[in-house]
Amino acid sequence: MRLILLGAPGAGKGTQANYIREKFGIPQISTGDMLRAAVKAGTPLGLEAKAIMDAGGLVRDDIIIGLVKERISQDDCGNGFLFDGFPRTIPQAEAMIAAGVDIDYVVEIDVPDAAIVERMAGRRVHLASGRTYHVAFNPPKAAGKDDVTGEELVQRDDDKEETVKKRLSVYHEQTAVLVGFYGKLAESGSAKAPKYVKIDGTRAVETVRDEVLKALGA
Repeated sequence: MRLILLGAPGAGKGTQANYIREKFGIPQISTGDMLRAAVKAGTPLGLEAKAIMDAGGLVRDDIIIGLVKERISQDDCGNGFLFDGFPRTIPQAEAMIAAGVDIDYVVEIDVPDAAIVERMAGRRVHLASGRTYHVAFNPPKAAGKDDVTGEELVQRDDDKEETVKKRLSVYHEQTAVLVGFYGKLAESGSAKAPKYVKIDGTRAVETVRDEVLKALGA
């Protein structure tokens, strides 16, 4: 099972990725993890990427694709892999096809921006324990206080409404175009085209999970 998971930040991709990973016994691969591993291992591509990052530059797509090919040739990818946060752009998607990296499925977790803002901006955290609450969906017993200790809950900077909206804006500018790209590819009927699956991510986590696994033939 070789697949790409698409969706805006806060759509619930991470949760669904865990279910997919466990069901099919495949690793979840992110470009960040891949870059760090290659740099740590001191591979030629890793060293080249490190030099670019140390200079404050963006790692070129050809290096990223090279790292992807290296990573998916490793033993733990024998049953497949799940790309999370990659590809981010159409040039990366096209480069992956040109490099012969075949994908079986592209799964989009679709959640409207307004629902994502409500989900993320309502989160509150007890930093010492990691316990999380939501002002609307899972409120603490006393407003703004941890249920166990009574200590103050905080809103992480990443969860602030303006930050969430900024991240969504970047997603729509750079990555949302991949939805159309892979949708058209799936419709083309090409033997190499992945199947495209769009899942409504606004429902209960378990409902989304069951529909994703069913769509993947599990």
